[in-house]
Amino acid sequence: MGLFKNLLESVAGIDLNKVKDAISNLAEQAANQTAAPARETPAYVPSEEAEAPDRTPAEWRDYFRGILQTEFPMYDVRENVPVTEIAGPAADVFQLYKTRPAQAYRAEWGQPYTFLLSQAGVPRGVVMLGAGKSHAQNVKYLIARMFAKKCGLPYINFYTQMPNERDYVVSRLHRFLG
Repeated sequence: MGLFKNLLESVAGIDLNKVKDAISNLAEQAANQTAAPARETPAYVPSEEAEAPDRTPAEWRDYFRGILQTEFPMYDVRENVPVTEIAGPAADVFQLYKTRPAQAYRAEWGQPYTFLLSQAGVPRGVVMLGAGKSHAQNVKYLIARMFAKKCGLPYINFYTQMPNERDYVVSRLHRFLG
């Protein structure tokens, strides 16, 4: 160890004692930070809407349709819009799965958009409702998302097994739609 220490000190100009002291100081600071009392995070208190996430698909559509119509009256809202209506009958190559990097996917294979928001006939955003891991794993949803992205449309997904309280939905839509 002495030879290595001498080599580092002479060649690199490194004082190992200073390095040891710096490591000790960092370890002490880390120990003090973990020992400090954690800040209390306020508990999440769901509203009355959060108590009823067991809605049917039709009830979820009605719920979101109501929010879109009242909170976003500047948009025309259409439902169950085929991906081909936005992207045309395109077949594009993009990577949905690591094992198939050059797979071609046709727009008609995509899950129809639950809601399409448009202004003066120009699409402005897509809202998709899905249950479980549909947005992350189902190829139909992945194709729909990729074609929305290709067309420059915000793709906003909501999982219907979550509470989706009105304030949360509205703030997310505002954030995505600008």
